[in-house]
Amino acid sequence: MPRTVKIGLIQASNACDTGEKLDIIREANVNKHLELIEKAASEGVQMLCMQEIFTGPYFCAEQSARWFDSVERIPDGPTTQLMMQLAKKHRMVIVVPLYEEDTTGVYYNTAAVIDADGKYLGKYRKNHIPHCAPGFWEKFYFKPGNLGYPVFDTMYGKVGVYICYDRHFPEGARALGLGGAEIVFNPSATVAGLSEYLWKLEQPAHAVANAYFIAAINRVGVEAPWNIGEFYGQSYICDPRGQMVAMASRDHDELITAEVDLDKIREVRNTWQFFRDRRPDSYGELVAP
Repeated sequence: MPRTVKIGLIQASNACDTGEKLDIIREANVNKHLELIEKAASEGVQMLCMQEIFTGPYFCAEQSARWFDSVERIPDGPTTQLMMQLAKKHRMVIVVPLYEEDTTGVYYNTAAVIDADGKYLGKYRKNHIPHCAPGFWEKFYFKPGNLGYPVFDTMYGKVGVYICYDRHFPEGARALGLGGAEIVFNPSATVAGLSEYLWKLEQPAHAVANAYFIAAINRVGVEAPWNIGEFYGQSYICDPRGQMVAMASRDHDELITAEVDLDKIREVRNTWQFFRDRRPDSYGELVAP
């Protein structure tokens, strides 16, 4: 019997004015996603992921201490607790990208992973943090991740998470493959311009190099008052041969879904023996300072 799982990805525009109170912004964005989560449940989605820091705008377009107050605890914060209830209700694995508070003043760009029985499995903290113009001032907000590259053994398959800028670094993508990941989710916030052509290049390459599925999510729209560019959507699901099996639009709030066969991983790895033919004994310079 094929090991099939139905994946869903939600891409969305920011739900309200960025000048609103932070609790109103969070509530508006969560409520927008609740409708799409219910739609995913009605379509039989078994694994679901939202975009990077889905509870608000991409506030890293500016450097303002105001946004420090939008952090949440994981798993005790309100959004993770809500998603645990929904995961249990719908028998759905949910990857929940949030701005996480560890301790006061120590914050991370994080994704919580919740199993289909509502159990919190753990979290991934974004390891690679950009800080560059125009409008990607992430080191102001996030400490680099300190949890490595965990793989979560869910009811439907083994899940890894990579977040946005991480996708430019093949080392973590390889670590997830070696850790047993079958599906790697990459929630993102990326705008048209310099790196857009890489959106459909790098992650399919990771999928091929490691023979796993990639599920990449990007937000949509232009966010005022910063207007750093168009978040161009085009969320997609890619198979271990680097072939797109589903892709969203460029500019619409959207749920995309695809049913994938995890047995394809074995088939591809038996054809392309990249893991067998690795030479870790010769890679020491890759981790030299």
